[in-house]
Amino acid sequence: MVSTFKPFTTDTGTEIRRLEDIPRDMTFKQGVRRKGMEAAPHTHQLGQLLYASSGIMQVMAEGAIWITPPQRAVWIPPGTVHALKVIHTVTLRNVYFAPRIISGLPASCQVMAITPLMRELIAEAVTFPTLYDPDGMEGRLCRLILDLLKTAPAAPLHLPVPDHGPIQKIAAYLKDHPSDKTTLEAWAARLGTTSRTLARNFKSQTDMTFGQWRQQARLLEALSRIAGNRPIAHIAQDLGYSSQSAFSAMFKKALGVTPGNYFKNN
Repeated sequence: MVSTFKPFTTDTGTEIRRLEDIPRDMTFKQGVRRKGMEAAPHTHQLGQLLYASSGIMQVMAEGAIWITPPQRAVWIPPGTVHALKVIHTVTLRNVYFAPRIISGLPASCQVMAITPLMRELIAEAVTFPTLYDPDGMEGRLCRLILDLLKTAPAAPLHLPVPDHGPIQKIAAYLKDHPSDKTTLEAWAARLGTTSRTLARNFKSQTDMTFGQWRQQARLLEALSRIAGNRPIAHIAQDLGYSSQSAFSAMFKKALGVTPGNYFKNN
């Protein structure tokens, strides 16, 4: 996924080669990224709100996978190493923040809800000239976006990824086989350890129990499949649920809405 930023020279002769060189507190970019496109691990000196107004993508950062369905965004603090993968073609409307203005924003990555008001404000802001008037209407709108972002609720759409030990193998397998119902005791026997050890490692590395981690993995996989317009009944079966109603109950408990209404309401 190649950056679309094009160097330019201002009216005063200043050469702008990077986003970081733009003399504004907030900078906006928009574009379309096709399914399957990836960005290798990289960092920005700026804070970034990675926002997809349509489509769905994965962000890998801070030892976790962060999922961004439509009307959700990942907040990425300055200096955070992150990588991207587009699951379904996305329309990106990214906002970049100078470090001097991000006091009050999270110190670590977080999926944030984009309210209808913020959605419209960002849609307007991406049309601004690069060197918009910071003291006029454009600057006031930017400050409103910042204020709204500081109060935006978090969304539970990330999955911690174990990075060592036997549970790393379990996690990798379950990501590729989300319907697998192998118990922790059976995994322990297979890997030559004890279920107590595996349970302790899941809690220490992910801050989740084994059951919570597997359910979260299924939830994020479900979001990707729902975004791809897969029938809910097929998704429930593919993810190992005994019935569509059981899957819907899990989904609603986690996200507050049924699978069929999630993207309608967002």
